Amino acid sequence: MAKIFTFKGKTVEELQKMSLEEFSKLVTSRSRRTLKRGFTAAQKKLLEAVRTSKKPIIKTHCRDMVIIPEMIGKKIGIYSGKEWVEVEMRAEMLGRRLGEFALTRKKVQHSSPGVGATKSSKFLPLK
Repeated sequence: MAKIFTFKGKTVEELQKMSLEEFSKLVTSRSRRTLKRGFTAAQKKLLEAVRTSKKPIIKTHCRDMVIIPEMIGKKIGIYSGKEWVEVEMRAEMLGRRLGEFALTRKKVQHSSPGVGATKSSKFLPLK
């Protein structure tokens, strides 16, 4: 039998019926403070797009938006500074920020050292 996801003892359906003030009492203090202050103009625009848009993917530059229950099930394209990272909002992401799921830096992949990088490579033939 599959386990039903709960967030602080509440199911997803209960969370979606809650007001924003009630939901803010369940999240961490940093997210609670952000929700209490109110949304910026860009965050309000994103929230309106989430509520009304019929598009399959909603694109945004707003990486500091807190994920709220209204966003569950939506696909959001988050800009990482170079490309759009498509992220599907799941219940496990509640209370986190959008930017946490679109990393801005890649993992460094080093190759073999170049000529002159080590003492032994000084004597390698270049032909």
